[in-house]
Amino acid sequence: MTSRMADRLVMLPSGLPIGDSWRSVSTVTVRFPYDGSAVAEAPVGTVELATEALDVAVELRAAMASLPSHTRRSVLRVVCEELEQHAEQLAALLVLETGKPLVDCLVEVDRSIVTVRAAGEEVARTHGETVALDLSPSGEGMTGFWVRRPIGVVVGITGFNYPLLLASHKMAPAIAAGCPVICKPAPQAPLAVLQLADMFRRALGTAGAPVGGVQVVTGAAEVGAVLVSDPRIGAVSFTGSAAVGHAIARSAAPIRTVLELGSNSAMIVADDADLVAAVDAVRRGGFYASGQACISIQRLLVDRRVAAEFFDLLVPAIASLTVGDPRLPATNVSALIDMDATLRITRCIAEAVLVGAEVLLGGETVDGVLAPTLLVNVPDGVDIWEEEVFGPVVCMRLVDDFDEAISITNASRYGLQASVFTNSLGRALKAVNDLEVGGVVINEVPGFRADNMPYGGVKHSGIGREGPRFAVEEYTVTRMAIIRWLGDDAARSGR
Repeated sequence: MTSRMADRLVMLPSGLPIGDSWRSVSTVTVRFPYDGSAVAEAPVGTVELATEALDVAVELRAAMASLPSHTRRSVLRVVCEELEQHAEQLAALLVLETGKPLVDCLVEVDRSIVTVRAAGEEVARTHGETVALDLSPSGEGMTGFWVRRPIGVVVGITGFNYPLLLASHKMAPAIAAGCPVICKPAPQAPLAVLQLADMFRRALGTAGAPVGGVQVVTGAAEVGAVLVSDPRIGAVSFTGSAAVGHAIARSAAPIRTVLELGSNSAMIVADDADLVAAVDAVRRGGFYASGQACISIQRLLVDRRVAAEFFDLLVPAIASLTVGDPRLPATNVSALIDMDATLRITRCIAEAVLVGAEVLLGGETVDGVLAPTLLVNVPDGVDIWEEEVFGPVVCMRLVDDFDEAISITNASRYGLQASVFTNSLGRALKAVNDLEVGGVVINEVPGFRADNMPYGGVKHSGIGREGPRFAVEEYTVTRMAIIRWLGDDAARSGR
């Protein structure tokens, strides 16, 4: 890797980590989304290299599965320590390749450390149970137990918005489970993923394990298509859009798929809510990572009995966000990943305005950065309400009561996470029972995620769960052992 900011980066071997070496390939320039300046030359993979990586991973299935628990845990501990050592450098790299504000990139590195550490702890918790086979008469004199065995090759495909964290959620549980893993990062943000892979490979080599247990193949969609459609793999873990995730599920079938897909997350503000806390949540939860998060607040449903007071607090709170250079510690919102993303969202805003929505704040770009935007009266049937916007836009709608808010929240093809602000235990429990989502958050942003919790959605937001414990379960299969004990007579006769 070369860069004009090389002093801020951890230097890598050139090429792609395939097998036990780094393979020389062509490169493409990764550019800083904020000003378009060159960050580094990143390797570009091919279909042929993807096939080679698959061949290597398949050959290593037995070797990775047989790694002792202490080796797997040691590898994860070493990677965790190196992430801690280079946290500031990695955050600086994430700012440059994603354009996210520094504050969000520092959080991403911290969460990646938590994820790898938690995966290391799961190594000791991957176990089975005994089964009472003699519940039926035919099982008398028999012993049964099940164990978890590695599922085989894991293919992890990550998005551009949190590249280091998403790769941590693919690589670390795979190593904990004893699976070789091939990661394909988003073309816009491959650098931090390559850094993480290098850490894993060096840790594997030091432990006497195959360095090819972790490989990375970059490239376009055809590279991903080769990886997910190979019948020799054990599981695919994908984070990205619903359309791509559904196509992957079809291509991979019957291979196990873990899909963490899009959303248009809702936040409900009940008439008994702490409005100051709710406004602070919108300020934080609608615009972190410049809105490029699948569980950022997109739909804001406010009880009309408190709407005027809430609105008076909300407008200055959003207006106080700092917009600009993501390298500055005070910046809250900056450029999106590329200009195509910005143009897509401004078109969605314009479409909504044509059918009656009002722009109360933002809506325009300044020096290529889309300002934090608040829309009201957004009707059904437009993309900015129905689909995932993935930008700094919040759409507010008033509701008559709590039941209407739940009904509107559920009237979506997505169901990742939602939040409710209320001081009523009854309403909180009703939300947990009635909201059709993978996670219900009470009195905090819908974007809250502890990286050791089960995380995933329902409906078009995905299948399966991430979080190291739950990912290890996805990357393993149960194997049942059934033993009939021979009697003394049979044992003496040699039968």
